[in-house]
Amino acid sequence: MQRTPLLRNISYLLAVDEHRNFTRAADALSVSQSALSQKVRQLEEELGAQLFDRSGRVVRLTDFGTVYLEYAHRAYNDLLTAQRAMHDVHDLSRGQLRIAFTPTFTEYLVAPVVAHFHEQYPGVIVEMTEMSLDAVESALIADKVDLAFGFTDIRSDEIEAAPLFPEQLTLAVGRTHALAKQRSPVTPKQLSKIPLALLTRSFVSRFYVDSYFASCGMEPTVVLQANSISAVLKIVSHGKIATILPNTIEFEHRDLQYVSLNPPFPMRTTALLRSRRAYRSAPATAFSAAVLGLLTSGCLIPLRMPTKSFDNPAGNATQHQFELPSRNTSGTAR
Repeated sequence: MQRTPLLRNISYLLAVDEHRNFTRAADALSVSQSALSQKVRQLEEELGAQLFDRSGRVVRLTDFGTVYLEYAHRAYNDLLTAQRAMHDVHDLSRGQLRIAFTPTFTEYLVAPVVAHFHEQYPGVIVEMTEMSLDAVESALIADKVDLAFGFTDIRSDEIEAAPLFPEQLTLAVGRTHALAKQRSPVTPKQLSKIPLALLTRSFVSRFYVDSYFASCGMEPTVVLQANSISAVLKIVSHGKIATILPNTIEFEHRDLQYVSLNPPFPMRTTALLRSRRAYRSAPATAFSAAVLGLLTSGCLIPLRMPTKSFDNPAGNATQHQFELPSRNTSGTAR
């Protein structure tokens, strides 16, 4: 580990004190005696006091030097510890990472990514927070989280997005549902008559569901609303009620059947988000690389799309743009 100039200067003083001789101290430090003598004199001039008594055959500390070296030794040990800690953080043997995500990502994406990251960097503490989409953007801007899973259709210029994979809302049913074996797409007229368990209007996906039906001039048959995706999934898997959720849920929930719609919901692009102005920590950079690695050569390959990374914004692919209804600022946050 390379020592800083401050550590090096203190080490010169400590070596002279230990060996009580400039020649032996210089040999121990692998520097010339003249260079060592010059550096010690320079330090004494800066301090305005003589640290060593050179009048005898043995170099001794002056009274001032005795006091100063006592504190210098403590500082040297603390600085070495600090430098090791910085090195540990840099090589990811230690550190902290703050990740935010909206509830849908909890069901299929967060667990495999965090598990893979922890396996690579077990010393990094990962703090995970599930929050609404609006709260994710606010937390990034306020530097309360390092990275977040969200979408490319962000509303703040202070946040940048690295596209990951496409997501599209689709109809999901249990294996015993009447539509489980249907091969042809479901039309809006058919869909409007199907009993649905939907997320509440606090979820942004519900906003897109309502917008879809409104564009078709119809209303959904909602028999159940919940603010828990897990609850909706369990109800749908065990009954005759259907739901509309992102098709990426299939990555984790293969016990359900996913039925295509005609016309389909608009596509949107899942992205890894971060603040443009925030400090780029080593754990955050490694996490971004881990996510992209899993999408290109790991367990997330089924989700992948041509993408770019934060550190290679040009990439070798063009970001997909999709038309989506505009989100308002209230009631459609999650």
